[in-house]
Amino acid sequence: MSGTTLTQDTELIVGDIGGGGGGKQPPAGGDGGGDGDKGGGRRRKPPQRRYSTAIALGMISILVFFLGLCVAFIVLKRFSETWVPLHLPKVLWLNTAILLLSSWTLEKARRRLSAVDFSGFRKLWRATTILGILFLAGQLLAWLQLVATGIYIASNQATSFFYIFTAAHALHLLGGVAALLYVAMRDFEKGKISRNTAVEITSYYWHFMDGLWVLLLLLLYLGG
Repeated sequence: MSGTTLTQDTELIVGDIGGGGGGKQPPAGGDGGGDGDKGGGRRRKPPQRRYSTAIALGMISILVFFLGLCVAFIVLKRFSETWVPLHLPKVLWLNTAILLLSSWTLEKARRRLSAVDFSGFRKLWRATTILGILFLAGQLLAWLQLVATGIYIASNQATSFFYIFTAAHALHLLGGVAALLYVAMRDFEKGKISRNTAVEITSYYWHFMDGLWVLLLLLLYLGG
């Protein structure tokens, strides 16, 4: 009887360690290479590369959209007999300088994060966000200046493209500002995405929108 009892106790202990059924003991921390938190430890974040892939596909779709608009702009500028050149508001050049500066502060913020200087990272990240908002406010000012002179979206083909280009770009850049705010306020300890990944993909998108704006401005300046 004592031998039988000892055998049963041993089987119960082995069952508890192996999670039932005599399976292998999961690694410490509960990762275990599986999908869930089977070991009772802290939950693993999903693969981070998928976020970079998603933002890359998003930027490609945005680029295709704007390239279509650029082709239409060039064709109409070349063949339309009713094309009236548009004199760009001077505030656009200031807006461009602000956007370029925001890319610089964003890169400085990334370096501060890599150096584990969280205080410097937050200050530069906030500066980037403020500069992005200032750029959007400057674009609104440019529209108001044109409206004040009687130039509207339907005035002629050149003005139509100006409003479409700047409004579409501002809308997409607003998404970038939202991403900046997300990184600034997010508790990454509880999220599925890590802080480093969020900062990385936000910077990709922001620099992309920066370069896209420079391209659009040159097109409007040279083709207007």
